Amino acid sequence: MRRGEESVSIAFGPPRLLRVSRTLRIAILLLVLAFVAMSLWAERTRIAQWDSPLWVAVYPINGAGTPAVDDYVRGLAAADFEPIERYMQAQAHARDVALERPVEMKLAPQVDAMPPAPPREGNMLQTILWSLHMRYWAWRHDTFDGPHEIRMFVVYHDPARRERLAHSLGLRKGFLGVVNGFGARRFDGRNNVVITHELLHTLGATDKYDPATGQPVPPAGYADPDRRPLLPQDRAEIMGARIPVTPEKSRMPPSLAATVIGPVTAREIGWR
Repeated sequence: MRRGEESVSIAFGPPRLLRVSRTLRIAILLLVLAFVAMSLWAERTRIAQWDSPLWVAVYPINGAGTPAVDDYVRGLAAADFEPIERYMQAQAHARDVALERPVEMKLAPQVDAMPPAPPREGNMLQTILWSLHMRYWAWRHDTFDGPHEIRMFVVYHDPARRERLAHSLGLRKGFLGVVNGFGARRFDGRNNVVITHELLHTLGATDKYDPATGQPVPPAGYADPDRRPLLPQDRAEIMGARIPVTPEKSRMPPSLAATVIGPVTAREIGWR
């Protein structure tokens, strides 16, 4: 360059284009999230009206990897979950819900993958990230082709190998649940209790037991809070999870016949 000439710098396009592209990606992501949020709100509002049957798909998973549980899972049929349909029908009619058949249970083909484990003592961010991961995993492993609004992934374990199960989960955001059950016929009734409990979580019902002790909390956690004497109770409030025997002791209901949907839970799921 000769003296006296001005130095001219040329600003090439890529950095500016990158900034625009990043802004566009964020805008698209926000639009997608807004669409998903609106879709969930619309679906939740529609379900809360209870003017059409709610289709629930059950996805069995062999969580033990044993031949016994594999035989059990392969032997499952849609009829094994009909007690949930009949229970929801009876409980809805007791609350003057006009819908003849509130819930229809469907059996999906077996899923050959385990759902992501929730954080044991995660902070809010970890919980949110797990929830998003879980919803993505559920979408990836949806084996049911028919119409369905709620997905319940039931992980069956071998009762010969373990006595206690991890907590089950029901997510209102995403309308899905992860249930831990035992893969043996003698536990069918108990498994259906847990499936129904988590199903009601997806509809907005809250737990009605003390998480520190597992004991149902009166009055909302008791099936018969006006009973005299109050204890022992004969039934469980479904979201109280257990039948209170003493202030410090309770037992798992053997089937849905030993449970009831209480008035607080009924209001939470839209049975007004």
